[in-house]
Amino acid sequence: MNGSAPIAWLAVAFLVAFLAAWSVRRLFFGYPPPRARYGHLARREAAFLDAAAEATFPPGGAIPLSGREADLPGYADPFLASLPRHLRLQVRAMFMLFEQATLLLPAPGRGGRRRFSALSSEQRVAVLEGWSGSRYFLRRLAFTALRAVLTMGYLGHPIAMRSVRLAPYDFPSPVCDADLLYPRIGEHPRTIAWRPEDRFESDGTPLALDGKVHPDYAGDTR
Repeated sequence: MNGSAPIAWLAVAFLVAFLAAWSVRRLFFGYPPPRARYGHLARREAAFLDAAAEATFPPGGAIPLSGREADLPGYADPFLASLPRHLRLQVRAMFMLFEQATLLLPAPGRGGRRRFSALSSEQRVAVLEGWSGSRYFLRRLAFTALRAVLTMGYLGHPIAMRSVRLAPYDFPSPVCDADLLYPRIGEHPRTIAWRPEDRFESDGTPLALDGKVHPDYAGDTR
């Protein structure tokens, strides 16, 4: 009896060490190199965003731009930088939740418990549909938050904005008092470049709906 106790403890220690090593590998290792260097996004977050974007905005849609082509990691990186620290942690926790939740809420088919970014395209779509149609409010709420981040990044891409005719036109924009107080959507207040001496009013010339779009939105990159 006494001799079996050390063996039992050794087995428990080995099991704990194995589970710890497996958990660390699942959480942090085995991800491909990202397409660019990011200031805030980790490899696992970039991989998840690419996978989620492709599942949400697949090729062949009404807009000639897939989610992967929209480079949502490139959008999310400065977006995270603009958030207060507590909100940044919440968004990153959300990314990890969707990436790892397949361990408990597996996708259909073989290998359904793999990380979200390692699933097939069909499995990723099924996982997101499971979140969006869940009978549990908190799961639907989490999906709504994720979809909001993905949609902002996708529709902010120049190709998407031109396709839905939301790309800004190239014209001398008036500068009013509000421009001195509020930054662009998603930007930090320190990015406000206007000063009181920059104010000027429009001359009243209507915009031509077939005019040129702003140079920042004329190409295919963000």
